[in-house]
Amino acid sequence: MATNRPTANIHSFESLATLDGAGVRYGIFFVGCPFRCVYCHNPDTWTGEGQRFTVDELAKKVVRYKPYFGKDGGVTLSGGEVLVQSAFVAAFEKRMKKEGIGVVLDTSGSVTLTKDVKAAIDGAETVILDLKFWDDEHYRKYCGGGISTVLDTLEYCEQKNVPVWIRTVIVPGINDKEECIDKYADIVRGHKCVKRYQLLAFHTMGFSKYEKLGIKNPLEGTPAMDRKRLDQLTSYLESKEIVNND
Repeated sequence: MATNRPTANIHSFESLATLDGAGVRYGIFFVGCPFRCVYCHNPDTWTGEGQRFTVDELAKKVVRYKPYFGKDGGVTLSGGEVLVQSAFVAAFEKRMKKEGIGVVLDTSGSVTLTKDVKAAIDGAETVILDLKFWDDEHYRKYCGGGISTVLDTLEYCEQKNVPVWIRTVIVPGINDKEECIDKYADIVRGHKCVKRYQLLAFHTMGFSKYEKLGIKNPLEGTPAMDRKRLDQLTSYLESKEIVNND
C-alpha cells in the first residue's frame, strides 16, 4: 500500500557550521521565501526546483555528521524560508528527535501560523527569528511583506516557551541609528523567550548573485556595514538589557 511521504525542496547544505545555533551545526537551506528583502544575500533561494528529499533521505545525510555535533550541536534549518515547507519540517524534527539530534529553525517569520507551522516551531530546540524592521511600513518597503506574521511568531514562541534568538541586519543609511535600535528594543522587551539578540553587518558578498540571476539589486552601491559602527550599536542594544538570561 502506498504511503504519503512528505518531501522537501532543498537548495544547499553547509556541513560543520558554527554560527546558526549553539555548537557545531549541519545547515540545510530550503527553497522558497515570501519576502523579497532588499539586502537578501541568498536571492538564489527564493524560487527554483532544488533537490527533492524525503525525511529518510535527508536524515541519512545528517546522521553521518552526528559524531561532530557533540552534546551542544545539531541541525539548523534555514533558507530561503524554512517554514514554507512546514509539514516536512515537523516530520523531519520528529525523526531527528529519534536520532538524538536537536533542530534549530532559522526563520524570517514571514509565514502564517498554520497548524503545521506551529508544529514545526514546537519541535525546535531554538528559533532564530529575524526582526528586520520595527513597523509594517518599513517591512513593506524593504521586505515586500508585513510585520504581523513576524510578531505572531514571536508571541507564539513566548506562549510555548520556545527559546528565541533575535537577529537584525544593520544596513548603512537605513537602520543604523540609535533611534532605530530603540524601536527594535521596544518590540523585544518583556519577552522571556528571547535569549539572545544579535546585530549582523550588512555585506555585499551576495551582489554577484543578483547579476548572475539577472535580478535588479535594490542596494547596488551601498557599502558594507562598518564594523566599528556595528559594535557601537551592539553596545547600545546591550545597554537596554532586554534579553532574558535566566
